[in-house]
Amino acid sequence: MTPQQRERYSRQIVFPGIGVAGQERLLASRAVIVGCGALGSFQAGALARAGVGRLVLIDRDYVESSNLQRQWLYEESDAVEGLPKAVAAARRIAAINSAIEVAPHIADLTPDNIDELLNGAGVILDGTDNFETRYLINDYAVRGGVPWIYGAAVGSYGLTMTILPGRTACLKCVYPSAPAGAQPTCETAGIVNAITSLIASLQVAAAVRILAGQAAELRPLITTADLWAGELRQIDQPAPDPACPACARREFVHLEGRRRVPVSLCGRNAVQIHERERPLDLADLRERLAPLGEVRANEFALRFFLPPYEMTIFPDGRAIIKGTQDVALARSLYARYIGN
Repeated sequence: MTPQQRERYSRQIVFPGIGVAGQERLLASRAVIVGCGALGSFQAGALARAGVGRLVLIDRDYVESSNLQRQWLYEESDAVEGLPKAVAAARRIAAINSAIEVAPHIADLTPDNIDELLNGAGVILDGTDNFETRYLINDYAVRGGVPWIYGAAVGSYGLTMTILPGRTACLKCVYPSAPAGAQPTCETAGIVNAITSLIASLQVAAAVRILAGQAAELRPLITTADLWAGELRQIDQPAPDPACPACARREFVHLEGRRRVPVSLCGRNAVQIHERERPLDLADLRERLAPLGEVRANEFALRFFLPPYEMTIFPDGRAIIKGTQDVALARSLYARYIGN
């Protein structure tokens, strides 16, 4: 550790739980954050300040003005520019801690790219908004023995738990299937920004402890909180389920791509279209779409406004169709304006 690093992280170094050895481990570590929204943006900023040496940021979405109420790294200019969240977060982190390495990926985490994007992770933090992606992370983490930290928040309620493969229950043990029926979202139930910072702080605390070499001493808990009701509850995490298809039977159906479905986006009346292996020339597409409606574009994404719909198209062929939750209609709009 350099003298500059010793000074910068001195308040962590004097804390007995971290010390010099723990800080050196943090500086040499890699954390992956999947989803850079309310939870993930807080996680990224906090881990950067703690001196985690390499941060990998994965997010498929872009900054909007409605994000600014709770998504901690972003500014009004990011929303005006329509920057991808991973890029905006990386730029802000560079101003927070220029000595660490940040790798932003404008991508949807899929079975096709998960090995590349999560390779070498010392810990994975959940900042996502859907169970499909969480099950995919769980499969990867259980298969490779990588700790990961689940988190969710909506309204004034939040939940987090740390999953240590081989020691604790995995996500499939606790949730054998995704919750059925209509679930509250940021759009339908709203969200209090303090619950996101609370849940993200608990996730960061667990991640720092794991990366600092203290995973064995970590007490696995499921923590729930309702800030509006003034309730905080912690219970011991269950042991692994001997019948669990993931951690007991080693059946990784999500990694194998057998369960991939269209994903609804939290707080958005939108459908995401997956078109892997279909690179697009956004400049050419802008010229083709300009006569048909309003188009805004930068090097990262193109937005096409066709009231009541809005299409955000990415260079890898992926698109977010806003204004509908009808998958068939979203696919039809994609085929009509981008191609089959």
